[in-house]
Amino acid sequence: MHASQVRSAGLGLALVSAFAFGGSGVAAKPLIEAGLDPLHVVWLRVTGAALVMLPVAWRHRDLLRRKPALLAGFGLLAVAGVQAFYFAALSRIPVGVALLIEYLAPALVLGWVRFVQRRPVTRAAALGVVLAVTGLACVVEVWAGLRFDVLGLVLALGAACCQVGYFVLSDQGGDEDRPVDPMGVIAYGLLVGAAVLTVVARPWSMDWRVVAGSADLGGTSLPAGLLLGWIVLVATVLAYVTGVVSVRRLSPQVAGVVACLEAVIATVLAWVLLGEHLTAPQVAGGALVLVGAFIAQSSTPKAPSGPVAGSDPLPDARTLSADSPRG
Repeated sequence: MHASQVRSAGLGLALVSAFAFGGSGVAAKPLIEAGLDPLHVVWLRVTGAALVMLPVAWRHRDLLRRKPALLAGFGLLAVAGVQAFYFAALSRIPVGVALLIEYLAPALVLGWVRFVQRRPVTRAAALGVVLAVTGLACVVEVWAGLRFDVLGLVLALGAACCQVGYFVLSDQGGDEDRPVDPMGVIAYGLLVGAAVLTVVARPWSMDWRVVAGSADLGGTSLPAGLLLGWIVLVATVLAYVTGVVSVRRLSPQVAGVVACLEAVIATVLAWVLLGEHLTAPQVAGGALVLVGAFIAQSSTPKAPSGPVAGSDPLPDARTLSADSPRG
């Protein structure tokens, strides 16, 4: 397959992933309004996806011996870490501020690639990040209820760092003599994430009657199980699979900028399905994110100028609620 075809396929997968992740909040909000705690929705999402991926985990059980650090890192950072940090941040700062800081991840990815992996980044990718983050600030209307809480900001930054882990770790193992199958990484990452979130969410205190009942989606009563099925199969399994594969076909920095579209997609879906109207700044911000993503994906990564620092790099530091697309 030619490089242009690989890139086009990667961009298509990244857009599918952004749509899948972006639709999680619209399906989660009715469940939360029906009486489920947001953390319980997160636990149901990740645990359900882990059970779906169990056969895949068994098929790739050799990864437990070959890449234990990669599997643990993906589960702790890309699955559980971002969720725990995001919800902790929400308890102290507004949703818009938390989302904006969380989606600073593409800029942090550029820093990771440039200063840790010692690989050059293109100007187009850097410009795309700046435009996408600026547009995202308009989409989430970060100025509404803006207040500063040092601990809250640090927690939100922790969520951003965990998102960096998602993009960086998704790129690991694809260029080895014996490539690491991304499906196995996702399967074991979800299992690790489910185990960690079980301790955090304490699902034994959940009101299971809500799951067996119905929930209201924009005035339409739907079975709660149907919404949960969408969250598990589409917003988690499909989202992670297409997202990880897209990172390998593009690059962490380009895929990270395209992922900013998740917030735009979540806002538009909330407008269409939940009747949450968009303001002029949100529309303008969405257009700016699109421009930034287009510029970033059009860039061609330069060849490394030297050896990559470390063969299995792990960052030092993808939450589900009505307002958070990736989680």
